[in-house]
Amino acid sequence: MKPAAFDYFAPRSIEEATALLGEHGGEARVLAGGQSLVPAMNFRLARPAVLIDINNVPGLAGVREDGGMLSIGALTRHVVFERPVTSGPLAKLLPVVAHNIAHLPIRMRGTFGGSIAHADPAAEWCALARALDAEIVVRSAGGSRTIPASDWFRSIFTTDIRDGEMVAEVRLPRLDDSWRCGFVEFNRRAGDFALVSAIAALRMEAGRIREARLALGGVVDKPVRAGAAEALLIGEKPGDAAFRAAADAARAAFEPFGDIHADAEYKSELIAVMARRALERAMAA
Repeated sequence: MKPAAFDYFAPRSIEEATALLGEHGGEARVLAGGQSLVPAMNFRLARPAVLIDINNVPGLAGVREDGGMLSIGALTRHVVFERPVTSGPLAKLLPVVAHNIAHLPIRMRGTFGGSIAHADPAAEWCALARALDAEIVVRSAGGSRTIPASDWFRSIFTTDIRDGEMVAEVRLPRLDDSWRCGFVEFNRRAGDFALVSAIAALRMEAGRIREARLALGGVVDKPVRAGAAEALLIGEKPGDAAFRAAADAARAAFEPFGDIHADAEYKSELIAVMARRALERAMAA
């Protein structure tokens, strides 16, 4: 199939882009990499009346260090992260996550901001944003606002963005060397979407875990933090016993949805396995 008819605009500045979004409101969609939007339009699952192509807007691509944060422009392609873009634990974590995203042609075109805006509950960058307490900066004709990842993801393909707004950048905390990070996902074939993914970040002090973050993707209708598992890890020495207890707590905290690829019981087992492996990989990093 082919998409329904739409009006096309290619603004040359973020001011022009946000003005168009303000003018057309809910009838408009932003086109960045198009790896999710274009197929949805071709199947007529999405029928925007107006398409605003932001690929010619300067200043929306690239990664920069801004104090204690790593600022990622919305148009930054997935492939950029296959090599380190910063120092510290993120220099190891981001390439591992990036290599698990779909296939190379998609990584060449798809964008970081597009993934965050699309909010697929199985998306790798969405789980990362949730794990690291990312900040999502959106722009509109009226100005900008910053939304924490905990408030950004509402439900499947649904975020806190409002009509007339677009994602401009995503800000991640630059973790110091006391942090250990690990990522793992399970899929049927390399490049397929994750049935369940897990990202662990542990801050170590004197051989014990002083802060813990464990995020899961593909489990429910949005990426989630396993708060009960995190609480169990605080003050513990990293090891098999602590990790298995945390993994069991993560499994008990959620009732995953089943689908044609895996039923709920299977996904529940995957939660425990992926959580434990992510914690193990964090300490092995």
